[in-house]
Amino acid sequence: MGENKNHKSNGWALLPFLIFVTVFLGAGIILEVQGVDMAFYEFPAPIAALCGVISAFIVFKGTIKEKINDFVKGCGNEDIITMCIIYLLAGGFAAVTEAMGGIESTVNLGLTYVPAQYVTAGLFIIAAFVSVATGSSMGSIAAVGPIAVGVANAAGTDLALTLAAVLGGCMCGDNLSIISDTTIAATRTQGVAMKDKFRVNLLIVMPAALLTIVLLIFFGNPERVVEMETYEYNLIKVIPYIWNECFCCVNWWYFYFRSYRNFL
Repeated sequence: MGENKNHKSNGWALLPFLIFVTVFLGAGIILEVQGVDMAFYEFPAPIAALCGVISAFIVFKGTIKEKINDFVKGCGNEDIITMCIIYLLAGGFAAVTEAMGGIESTVNLGLTYVPAQYVTAGLFIIAAFVSVATGSSMGSIAAVGPIAVGVANAAGTDLALTLAAVLGGCMCGDNLSIISDTTIAATRTQGVAMKDKFRVNLLIVMPAALLTIVLLIFFGNPERVVEMETYEYNLIKVIPYIWNECFCCVNWWYFYFRSYRNFL
């Protein structure tokens, strides 16, 4: 306690973080200006982080051994290790299922049974399903977005509204997914129980999601109702997403049941 009281804050401590942000954003903006697709994904974030780490070694005082010991000790923090493990496992799951065509099969399965007049609302629900199952909003946008563009062009729906529906649905991945690195980071770093985060998130997200679905049903109608084609899908490839989704739903109900029982 005495050490914490005597410890003075230092603005230089933010320098490595600022360098990381500057390098990452700068590289992304330059590539975007050059017309590179997915510009902010072309420059690896770990390289930008490494630039920040190097700057920290240069700016802060102490021997190189002391700096390495502090760096390793910080990296070994249980919260950081937990986030890294979750991130690696979730990334591996997303990469494997996408490589075997899981996302395409899941989207095609949904589109096959969505009525043509409600295709925009259907894309919102499909995007939400995929993002919660994978725990990644940006990965789901990249996977579902191109399919949504093709559907919008075929059905004559407003392209901007269709893509907005996909973006809105995919945002569920960072808020309602058990395996989301954002969820893990928020609960572990802030000392918040998982059940409390999900209770608050569901109270915020569910009303907005239901209202969005209703509005898309009324305002997302296609200009011409065309017969939706039967898309090819493989139920075996959809099983990992269904399993993950069921896992998330069971946890949601569990958290709510616990909260309700404690309230009584």
